Amino acid sequence: MKKIDLACIIDDDPIFVFSAKKIMELADFSNGFIVFGNGKEALNHLHALIASNKELPDVILLDLNMPVMDGWEFLDNFIKIESEKVITIYIVSSSVDQSDIDKAKSYDGVSNYIVKPVTIDSLKKVLKNHEV
Repeated sequence: MKKIDLACIIDDDPIFVFSAKKIMELADFSNGFIVFGNGKEALNHLHALIASNKELPDVILLDLNMPVMDGWEFLDNFIKIESEKVITIYIVSSSVDQSDIDKAKSYDGVSNYIVKPVTIDSLKKVLKNHEV
């Protein structure tokens, strides 16, 4: 499987971020990753990357429940960003609420919903879907 060039994690939980990065390394998931603690920080950085023609992530792993700007607010703002590159978003949440899953899948840019914790198998599925 081909690795993802750049992955992005948007999550405020440092334990999740640490474990996700370790699992990404074990799964040979990506060549690099960037991490943001909330949606506002991520949006600001993505706008700056677009404005300066720098590399954008191929995949975003997005938590829903965060301070400052949660995952839903991020999605509402992210879909307004104009970029030539298609960025695939995976919701990664501890919520198993069907209404959250249905709402997430209603967004065009959201590819799938992954219930925490992230596993090597779930990342391999992301890689497989990214190849298509």
